[in-house]
Amino acid sequence: MATQIDHLLAVRAAASIPESPSAAPSLTYSESADEDILDEPQKVEPRVRRASTRLVAQSPADVQRITGESTTQLIKRCCGGGCCLSLAPRQGTAQYETVDLPDNDAYKSLLLKIDAIPATLNNVADMPEQTVHLQPLRKHTNPPAPAGDAAAAPDAGHTPAPASADQVAATLNNLSVKDRDTKIQPPTFVQPHPPHHVFAARIHNTRELTGAGAEKRTFHFDLDVTNYPGGEEMDFRVGGAIGVSAPNDEELVDEILDVLMVPRFLRDKPVLLKTTKGRWPTVWGDDQPRELVTTRRDLLKWCSDVQSYPPTKQLLRVLAEHATDVKERRILLFLCSAEGQGVFCDFRTGPHVTVSQLLHAFPSSKPPLDLLLSVLQPLMPRFYSLSNDPHESYETRDGRQHRLVEIAVTVHESADWRSGRRAGIGSGFFQRQALRFLDARARGVEHPEFYIPMFKGLMANPLAKQFMSDGPMLLIGAGVGIAPFRGFVQRRLKTASCANKVWVLQGIRDSLVDEIYSGEWGVHEDEVKRVVQSRKGEGRYVQEEVKHQADLVWYIINSVDGRVFVCGSSRGMGEGVEKALVEVAMDKGNLEREAAQEFWDLKKEVGQYIAETW
Repeated sequence: MATQIDHLLAVRAAASIPESPSAAPSLTYSESADEDILDEPQKVEPRVRRASTRLVAQSPADVQRITGESTTQLIKRCCGGGCCLSLAPRQGTAQYETVDLPDNDAYKSLLLKIDAIPATLNNVADMPEQTVHLQPLRKHTNPPAPAGDAAAAPDAGHTPAPASADQVAATLNNLSVKDRDTKIQPPTFVQPHPPHHVFAARIHNTRELTGAGAEKRTFHFDLDVTNYPGGEEMDFRVGGAIGVSAPNDEELVDEILDVLMVPRFLRDKPVLLKTTKGRWPTVWGDDQPRELVTTRRDLLKWCSDVQSYPPTKQLLRVLAEHATDVKERRILLFLCSAEGQGVFCDFRTGPHVTVSQLLHAFPSSKPPLDLLLSVLQPLMPRFYSLSNDPHESYETRDGRQHRLVEIAVTVHESADWRSGRRAGIGSGFFQRQALRFLDARARGVEHPEFYIPMFKGLMANPLAKQFMSDGPMLLIGAGVGIAPFRGFVQRRLKTASCANKVWVLQGIRDSLVDEIYSGEWGVHEDEVKRVVQSRKGEGRYVQEEVKHQADLVWYIINSVDGRVFVCGSSRGMGEGVEKALVEVAMDKGNLEREAAQEFWDLKKEVGQYIAETW
């Protein structure tokens, strides 16, 4: 593959490659980049901005009209095949009945466009299979397997050997929910990919990186991993990421249990969980039946996502089955029918609603908790890039040295029917922990005890795998996407041989409130970093600055072991940077657009162009 790149450069771009890679161009400032061109009038290119957010479609029919797609095509693109099967206007022969809509704020917040419902509903979704069962915990002669040992499937082709009396006693002793403090970390059966295990990392320190008035708040965390379990296969690495098993908000969990009328004395009482198939309540593991002991609170707090996903027909069908109010049941069945496909599509593709919001919107529906857990999505771990060099970060406390890993977390918010805005599960958990920690410090607590349930996650991700101890590199990021590059620079600036071999382009909205880690990049920060503001000063996006730094980009990508890293949101920034890099190759390499795109594709294959976007 390297031979193809060399051939492409030799034919089309040899004259543009710097003669001496050691003579690195400096990080120029765009305001004076073209001072030597005075005789020719400069063509002012219109500024490329992101797409307008003006609403142009308000229904599936609008989308179908604009895109020209068939109904089948729209189904596949919209939400995977469950919607939009009936987008045509009402048929004149069909009979419709008006229905009284629930008169509560939660229902109104759903923004359902229902004025009448057909008297006859067709193709109503079937009741989903119940795969989760909760049973009282009783000692019996055939005890279930302890947590972590899955029962064999009924058709597994073998009969388990009968357990001895000693095995029965040992199994019963293992059936305990007191194996760990689930207030700070999940139960043992919530295990990430082997061999890594969830570890309650104590927060050593936290601080807010953004200033007052920032559009999005970003927090920094120092996590103490001194006692992280030994024997793990891979150590923390520069550019790596940790996994975090973030729980649902405790208040939201209690609210759902309240609405379902689960007695308080049962919420933390041990219960026998039996599943018939699937991986749940864990995330990684075999698809097989399970039997284990847990509590209702732990299952809802650590195992099921109650706010991140749009509603499914399975969930609405369960609510309809247990709705005692006729009008509520009618609306829910309509959303599960062929006639209600268009309305359901609008509902599903709109703002995500929480399970609590649905339960408040249809208050007569109170399904059993185990049936509800059967149709909820599993709660997935979140991953956060390390923002430091983990091999050089230590603090002395309590007379001993503590090893730290550092991360930065931006709080992502969405609309909420009651409070106006709500944070995501992961970022909301981090924000709550940070504010509690800072409040305790303000009250005079010297070492507050707050924890983050984490595990060694993606230490073999592209950022970590392609980091090199030598060779020039250009780091391009926006927002919190710049965080992992701080560790890159920390590691590079420690060695004299890497001086003048690392450069950073950081995109932000407003440096006064949004610039994170200012002054924390090392002694050469002013020389290696260029901050680009989109809403203040020159008003540029980072992708525009990439084109102004074309000489530097071209020098780095054509140097031995030269690398270009991009990290941040794929929307806007990621797509814009890739387009800018293609235009740099067209300009400096004298390439056509297709050849320039192929140039960067080849660089990506050999690990010289690394884009980690989301």
